[in-house]
Amino acid sequence: MATKVQAQPKPATETNHYSPRTNFEADLALEFLRVVEEAAIASAKTMGQGKRELADKVATEAMRGVMDSVPMDGTIVIGEGERDEAPMLYIGEKVGKHGSDSDSYPQVDIAVDPLEGTNLCATGSPGAITVLAASEGGGLLHAPDCYMEKIVVGPSCKGVVDLEAPVGHNLKVIAKVLGRKVEDLVIIILERPRHEKLIEDIRKAGARIRLISDGDLSPGIAAGMLGSGVHAVMGIGGAPEGVITAAAIRCLNGYMVGRLTGYTPEQAERMADMGIKDPKRIYTADELAPGTNIVFAATGVTDGPLLRGVRFFGDGVRTSSLVMKLQNRKVRFIESIHVSPGPDAKVRIP
Repeated sequence: MATKVQAQPKPATETNHYSPRTNFEADLALEFLRVVEEAAIASAKTMGQGKRELADKVATEAMRGVMDSVPMDGTIVIGEGERDEAPMLYIGEKVGKHGSDSDSYPQVDIAVDPLEGTNLCATGSPGAITVLAASEGGGLLHAPDCYMEKIVVGPSCKGVVDLEAPVGHNLKVIAKVLGRKVEDLVIIILERPRHEKLIEDIRKAGARIRLISDGDLSPGIAAGMLGSGVHAVMGIGGAPEGVITAAAIRCLNGYMVGRLTGYTPEQAERMADMGIKDPKRIYTADELAPGTNIVFAATGVTDGPLLRGVRFFGDGVRTSSLVMKLQNRKVRFIESIHVSPGPDAKVRIP
């Protein structure tokens, strides 16, 4: 006679819960790609219309909207300004998906520039990008909205450039390390009156210069890559953009030095609350973006030296993006085709 065995009830298992990993890079990299892609598509629709404020507004709104679907407990540490200056993506704003599982989401500090090169987009000029850098809490310097004097170079020039050294000396050591003549170097500088002396010194040393009208973040990334035709970025640009550049340079194993400048007395007083004890300190990229887990993502809005701009076609949109992760040294150039939902949509081989 067969023995009747009563099945033991299985314990209930919970489903659809987010399980954060020790290294959130693998979890969030493609999520951040979605964020910059949508911001780029939104701003590209305004390209060449001469409306820089509109271009920045739609990029910010798109970026903010997608961030609310990302499974993270995010805080904006570099954004569109202080809370009373920006309606969204302001410093200190909490972003990320909220729900019953939100307590298990990783805590993330985020630095954004929804549209780097608003003038470039408004005029249809090359080099506009949407960009984001993220790290664990405390992994990005909370830079005030002032300026940063900086030098950005590639991996071969680690530790050989000095902000306090004469321009000619820095150019000579860069050329020596790269096995070139100073005359072979290409230095990118923002075309601003404040750079007249710097431009004069570089020309006197014999190096070549590429002046740009706006947006030195993208050239800073290019300086960290071999074969870009950019050997250094020098001069004074935005401090928030400097921190984002530092995050990218860390992912590329490059080198950067920067020092805050052009800040108001009120900003100097607030720096202590932002973790900046010495405003005159010279930072390296490792100190500007000291995080262990760093994700950098950018999408081209207009064609540039690194990324192609957004391309619209009858059945969708094509975007070109760069996604980098520090821990596993992944650098991905990603072409995405956003296909329209129509029943007759077609995709062309790139």
